[in-house]
Order: sequence, then C-alpha cells, then structure tokens
Amino acid sequence: MPLFQQSLLKQDIGHLRIIAGFWGIELESADSDSALEELCASLLDLEAVTETMDILPAEARSALNALVESGGKMEWVIFARKYGEIREMGAGRRDRERPHMKPISVAEILFYRGFIAKAFFDSGKGAQEFAYIPEDLLELIGELENDAGGDEIKKVSEPLGRPATPLEKAIEIPATDHILDDATTHLAALRMGKTDFMPDPQLTALLTTAKLVNKDIPQTEAMKKFLEAPRSEALGMLFTAWLDSPTFDELRLIPSLVCEGEWKNQPLVTREFLMDLVNSIPQNKWWSLPAFLRAIKEKFPDFQRPAGDYDSWFIKRASDGQFLRGFAYWDSVDGALVKYFIQLLHWLGRVNLAAPEEGKEATAFFLLSPALSSIEGSFDEKKKEERGKIVVASNGKITVSRYFSRAVRYQISRFCEWEDQKQDDYIYSVSARSLKRAGEQGLKAEQLLAMLVKYTNGTVPPAMVKALKRWEEHGAEARVENLLVLRVSKPEVMEEMRSSKAGKFLGELLSPTAVTVKSGAIEKVMAALAELGLLAEVKE
Repeated sequence: MPLFQQSLLKQDIGHLRIIAGFWGIELESADSDSALEELCASLLDLEAVTETMDILPAEARSALNALVESGGKMEWVIFARKYGEIREMGAGRRDRERPHMKPISVAEILFYRGFIAKAFFDSGKGAQEFAYIPEDLLELIGELENDAGGDEIKKVSEPLGRPATPLEKAIEIPATDHILDDATTHLAALRMGKTDFMPDPQLTALLTTAKLVNKDIPQTEAMKKFLEAPRSEALGMLFTAWLDSPTFDELRLIPSLVCEGEWKNQPLVTREFLMDLVNSIPQNKWWSLPAFLRAIKEKFPDFQRPAGDYDSWFIKRASDGQFLRGFAYWDSVDGALVKYFIQLLHWLGRVNLAAPEEGKEATAFFLLSPALSSIEGSFDEKKKEERGKIVVASNGKITVSRYFSRAVRYQISRFCEWEDQKQDDYIYSVSARSLKRAGEQGLKAEQLLAMLVKYTNGTVPPAMVKALKRWEEHGAEARVENLLVLRVSKPEVMEEMRSSKAGKFLGELLSPTAVTVKSGAIEKVMAALAELGLLAEVKE
C-alpha cells in the first residue's frame, strides 16, 4: 500500500493543515511539498500516533480496528456501507463548509485526520477502489497494538458468528454418504438412456465437474474407478472435484433463484473464500447458521460481488419472477448462497446440520473432519459390505442393499425395470422388455445370471435360473398385448370382409368369426363394413 506521503501528494496545503491541526501540529511551511514533508516528520511517530488514537471517537476507533483486522485495507463499497461516505468537494467549498468540523460520517472523521485514504488496487476481481491505512502509519498502529497486548484488534482467523444455542441445534440431521448411491443411479439411468428419469441438476453438475459424465454420456474409465472405489475414497473424489472446480456454479443452482443475462461471477473464488470462513470454525462444535450469516453480511457482504455491484446481475426470485437487484436483496441472493453452500457441505458429508424442529430450516451446523469415519452413524467399509446383500425372488424381483457394491448394482440395474426405492434397498424386476433393452446394449441374460449366482452365493431361485437360461436360448416365448378385435356374426361375413379392400387392415385370424384389427385402422374397417351394408358397434 502507498506510504503516508504518497497518499497525500495530491492534497493542497489547506488539507494538510486540517490534518496537522487534529494531530496538534503547527505547520510552518508555506507550500504543499514542504508542508507535506514537515507533516510526515512530525506525524509518523509512535507517541504522536498514540496520543491521536487515544482521542478518536469510539466509532472511529472501531472503524480503524476493522481496517487493521482486514490487513490495512478494505473494498471501498464495503467500508462506505458501514462507515459512510466522504463528500467530494474542492478547496473553496471545503474552506467555506469546513466538513472536518461537521463530519457526516466516521469515514470523514478518519479521512480528515489522515488515518485513511482511497486508491485503486488490483484484486482477484480486477482493479477496485479501497479504503486503506498508509503503510508506514499502519506499521506504527501495529506496534502500538502489540505493545498493548493486541486486546483491541481481533485476529482475522477468529471464526465468524457464535456457537449454536440449544434450540438451534435441537434436532440433529447427520451427514451421510448417500450421494454415492444417488450418483450410481444417475449414471445407470444415463447409460440406459432412460427417458422417464428426471435428473437432479445439482448432481448432474457435480458428475460433470468430476469428469464422470460429459454431455450426459458416462465416461467409462472414470466411472469404473469411481464405482469400484471404497465409499470414503469415492466421496473424497466428489468433494475434491467440487472444491477445485471453476465451472460448478452454486449461485446458478439455487432452486429459489433464476439467473438471466450474460453477466459472469467467479464461483471458484467465492467458494475458496467461504471455505476459509467455514474452516476457521472449530471442528466438533455446533455453530449458529443465522449468526454466521449475519457476521458475513456485516464484515464481508460483497464476498461474491466484483466492486460491490448489486445491479448488473439479473437474478429473479423463482416463485414470482421478482427481480432481486440492489443490496436490499442481500439475504435473498447472497445470504441464500451461503445457506446453499452449507447444504452442499452437508450433501458431500462434511457437516452435520440441526434444526429447532422437525421439518424446519437448518439453524446450526457442525464441521466434521475430512474422513468419512467422522460422519455420525457411519461404519467402516468392511461392516458396510457385511450388511449389504442381494436377495433374488422367484417372481423376478431383485433387492439390492444400498451398502452392496455400487459397481455391481450399476450392472444389475441395466438388466432390469426399476421400482421405487424402499429405505436402504433398491428394488428391481426382470422382464422380457428389460432383457430386450439390455440386449440392445450388448448385454446378455447369462451375464446377469452369473452375477446373481456369484453375489448371492448360489441362492438364485430355480425359476429365475430357468427363465434367464430360456431367454438366452429362445428369447420371448410368451407375449401379452392389447388387441383390437373384430367379431362378426357368421363365418361368411368374415370371408366377405377379408376379401374386400378392408382385408389389408385385418391381422391375425383368431377364430372363424374373430380377427385382429391393425393399429390405427379401426375407422377404415368401419367404413368398409358400412359399404358392405353392415353397421358395427365399438365396445371399449
């Protein structure tokens, strides 16, 4: 940051005399350059800094402490929002109105005492205007605080917010690794091209980020590694992919918001900032989510906004289409992002949540260690494998436990119809249609049979074994279908119909007086009957 002298180079001698007056210094120089050197020589002294800081108003001292805590500088939009603006005026107006004697803000109090200045600095968001303490003055303030034991300057690493109250953490919602099972289902559905499958946009984005999917196409090698990995390792793959992703955009995935337009945000920069805040919170301690949000809004409200811009991002509320522009909607947009971020950490097994009542929004979170074994209620890989099993019924139903091998469940699901999940079990059924669909993907019924025999220790019911073997040899040996049937009163009428121009619309002869009607041809058959002098009725 610039030094004190560099910060005041553009100020006229009148401004320098105002600063000198607040420091109890009488300038003898008549020109700005000499006066500035004289001011620096007198002001940059530990004793002078001590005396001047001691008589600062409490709110001005608090603002100065906040700047020191932020490393000596703070984005101007953040600083001004909390401590007020500095009126722009020339020397003539300043000398008439004497703003230093009637300051309208804390910022003006510090500005006319030389404690702060404004300048543009490069940041992760580009060049932005900052409030800052001149570098050499900041060093003296640091010495003063160190000599005093640093009681008045809080450490930047201190966590934001406070521990959760008993009410905020009343109903605990432990983290799980169920995302792995959802991912397995998602990958199988994509591989099978299931048109009735409704993908989760959040999970789709994560699997794409983890390079398991590319344009809705599962990537075979990456997917195989993921499905065969131990659960803790697989969860770590997803977490790391999310944490390091420049493309996973949490803001655009929040269900309550609709983002429109060509504006760009920086999800990776934002995620890294929020992770730093979360990581400063003590592990194994329940923390208040509302207090955490309030502290971010107070200290770092522009954590995702370049230059504090609240107007150029076109974001609507999904429920009613209301545009959410301006700082007034911070809670609905920026606050919602922080909540969503904590929910993602819960989804990825890194925090437990808690609520005041069942079904209420989370009001507390509990930071876990990276190891999956830290997840409350979890158990080690070996115990999961012991608990997981496959059960095959003689009617073609296959039940696969959530805790069984994900790679095996992925393969079994490709041969089957999917039924509703029941608690920790996935229910599938084998049918002619599912086996036909599997065959179109190059899969054979004997492969399914081999897997079932292997992973049930040979307890596959004989009826299922017989059905799969017969399918492999003969395909479908029975058919159930809906047919439209034409019935006539006498065989002679049937012969007349079959020899007429309507004959091409008739199908399989079921009896001397009954024949199937080809799909979509009922109107043509009715017309042909009318031409033969026969009026027919249609029964649903």
